[in-house]
Amino acid sequence: QVQLVESGGGSVQAGRSLKLSCAVFGVTYGTTIAWFRQAPGKEREGVAYIRTKLGLAYHADSVKGRFTISQEKTGSAMFQAYLEMNSLQPEDTAMYYCAARRDDGAGFNPAMYDYWGQGTQVTVSS
Repeated sequence: QVQLVESGGGSVQAGRSLKLSCAVFGVTYGTTIAWFRQAPGKEREGVAYIRTKLGLAYHADSVKGRFTISQEKTGSAMFQAYLEMNSLQPEDTAMYYCAARRDDGAGFNPAMYDYWGQGTQVTVSS
């Protein structure tokens, strides 16, 4: 049973930082873990993903240089995935979701991911 639990969202002023965490249960190396976000009235947008077996990370152009995805294997079938967000801007305001797929498939298309967390809200004020 794969389960994802996000934490770390909140309200901050522009220019500040937040770090999101996602506990991913029931997966092993070879899984791809991603962060998506969705603002009201907008489509879900891929932010970053990481291929756990090789440790390769990819970031959307909109966050490149400001956000960093990372991973930590914390058990035989458990990972922690992080999203370090710096220089936050009001346009980063959204619900942030952690997602996973059981293989090394890569991409920002949400349809590629089989498992999702409940989301954590990030609000950035100017």
